[in-house]
Amino acid sequence: MSLLGSRGKGMAWSRVMVRLKSESVSMFKWLCKCSMADKVILMDFWGSMFAMRVRIALAEKGIEYECKEEDLWTKIAVKSPLLLEMNPIHKKIPVLIHNGKPVCESLIIVQYIDEVWKDRSPLLPSHPYQRAHARFWADFVDKKVYDASWKVWTTKGEELEAGKKEFIEAFKILEGELGDKPYFGGETFGFVDLSFIPFYSWFIAYEIFGNINIEAECPKIIAWAKRCLQKETVAKSLPDQKKVYELAVHLRKRDGFE
Repeated sequence: MSLLGSRGKGMAWSRVMVRLKSESVSMFKWLCKCSMADKVILMDFWGSMFAMRVRIALAEKGIEYECKEEDLWTKIAVKSPLLLEMNPIHKKIPVLIHNGKPVCESLIIVQYIDEVWKDRSPLLPSHPYQRAHARFWADFVDKKVYDASWKVWTTKGEELEAGKKEFIEAFKILEGELGDKPYFGGETFGFVDLSFIPFYSWFIAYEIFGNINIEAECPKIIAWAKRCLQKETVAKSLPDQKKVYELAVHLRKRDGFE
């Protein structure tokens, strides 16, 4: 064998080794990227309707995550150093930590989840107008339903009566928007449904403290809620209503609403 032939084979072998090394580095980087993409943490409290939204969104997308439960039972509501670090402005849950970066506020988190994992179970419509429409009604739930429902289980006397009126009016407006559709967005469970359904876990508390019969006042809402609960992603993300009622009793005593 000539020296030239031997050298040629050696150079070819070197090129193979360089290519293998390059591919190994690329594979390592890809594996690291995949590993980072799976690093999802939810700072949660089981009775928070806002955290429930995020749990449903993650379940709809099939995303595995680590749950870090915050202690919001105690009088002082001790907040962990991680929560104060991840949400220094509002110091509230839920907080989604994705690859070490926090995303705060439930509806913003849900939209973030929908955008990052957009290849699975879309939560918002694809059309810009329909997306804007869904965001409007989710905002209505946050501003009108939440404010009225808070009054129903935390106030008394005239303030309670005013809260009950606001509560029923908001629910009837939502019934009008729902119409005869199975879900707010049409045939499939979506952003508005996800925004509103966590309130269902508080319905017993609202009915007892507010002396309201929600089904008698708003039967379409109850039928819609039962339809949503047929979805495993929803049913497994919402706590038992009686457990939430016990939480409400505790919070009323703790915060002096009694």
